[in-house]
Amino acid sequence: MAALEFNQVLLSNAEFLKPFAITLTRDTEAAKDLFQETMYRALVNEDKYKVGTNVKAWLYTIMRNVFINGYRRKAKQQTIFDATPNEALLNSNQLSVMNDAASILNHKELQKAIYNLPEIFKTPFMLYFDGFKYHEIAEVLNEPLGTIKSRIHFARKLLKEQAERF
Repeated sequence: MAALEFNQVLLSNAEFLKPFAITLTRDTEAAKDLFQETMYRALVNEDKYKVGTNVKAWLYTIMRNVFINGYRRKAKQQTIFDATPNEALLNSNQLSVMNDAASILNHKELQKAIYNLPEIFKTPFMLYFDGFKYHEIAEVLNEPLGTIKSRIHFARKLLKEQAERF
């Protein structure tokens, strides 16, 4: 196929690429760039086109590959730069020491809140907390499954209210 014929085939089959480019990029300007890059790659790789094959499918494939490669390139290049004046502290090897006092107090408060739950809610909640399944708790306590789920739900709700007060 002569270069002039190939150019005519490309031009006659290029218009369908524009909506596809917009679909891929969701941006008009980026779609124009993608379209141009696709046409450029098609012209450069004219020798790889086999006469008689589907030109539209070939162009679709080129566009899809250009888009995917650009997307991967952008994903690799997304680097966060910290321009804060304390850059020396960013790479320091200082160890931070965690203060367990706050978490111990919160844990004690949570245990106290669980202990103060009404027995009807505390027993199923503690069994659930210990790893039992709903149906196992229902069998152990000889209660309907829905009742157990409801009681555990209310226990969580009460504990959440208690936690908000801390």
